Amino acid sequence: MTNLHDTWRLGDLTVNRLGLGAMRLTGMPWDEKPKSREDAITVLRRAIELGVNHIDTASFYFTPTRSANELIATALQPYPEDLVITTKVGAGRSRDGEFSFARPDRLRGQVEENIRQLGLDHLDVVNLRWGAAMGKEPGSVAEHFGALAELREVGLIRHLGISNVMADQLTEARSIAPVVCVQNRYGLADREDDALLDLCGELGIAFVPFFAVTTSIPGAAPGAVRGEAEVAKVAAAHDATPAQIRLAWTLHRGAHVLAIPGTGDPGHLAENVAAGGLRLSEADLALLDGVGRG
Repeated sequence: MTNLHDTWRLGDLTVNRLGLGAMRLTGMPWDEKPKSREDAITVLRRAIELGVNHIDTASFYFTPTRSANELIATALQPYPEDLVITTKVGAGRSRDGEFSFARPDRLRGQVEENIRQLGLDHLDVVNLRWGAAMGKEPGSVAEHFGALAELREVGLIRHLGISNVMADQLTEARSIAPVVCVQNRYGLADREDDALLDLCGELGIAFVPFFAVTTSIPGAAPGAVRGEAEVAKVAAAHDATPAQIRLAWTLHRGAHVLAIPGTGDPGHLAENVAAGGLRLSEADLALLDGVGRG
């Protein structure tokens, strides 16, 4: 059973399990025109009204005319006392949109840039976003994560997480400093991290999927969809949208699983929040689980 008001603790911070991802507030790079600034601010303020108290963002969430962090600061300051803002560093983008991966000595600058943009004096949770590309990359996270642990010690960061990682990298990070969350790509049609999700549950670490409502099959032809028929069947039974069912399934994966669906549309926000209250039956879950394991 899940509900918007089911909670999980990120260290000493309590968040509702259904949060908001800030990436789409600015619009996506391929959009023909900028998203409405008014809509983005409405989404942020309405999310708080609906009980969302966990927002995921990054200083590299920007388009030529919009910045997610700036929109958050404009819409929500003074911030509610219970609001937890999670951000990520490591990956970065130039003004022309090219991604790169920062050296350990550059991480403090990225942390300070997020602090400045958000109008804070420290960051609640900072994820080390491993690698410059979407695919997970091997290698030791020790030097980078150690640099963030030092910033935690001096008070610029409250809690640490990691993103886009494998199980051995989580183990390595935990040997350096406490890890409160793992943020990886995961969803009904993207089940590579089933074992890592389960491991996080055993360790009491939040697992925070991004792109949880994606429908594309990795490596398949454009437009290929996994689970469309199964999701549609469950959606019809609950008078819900397919995206709502995919979100509800995500939350049913464990009490430690958080959802951060992103949107810049007030209507989609309401649908996403409503998904937190959907109750999927054992038969629903069995049908949907077959999608990812097929």
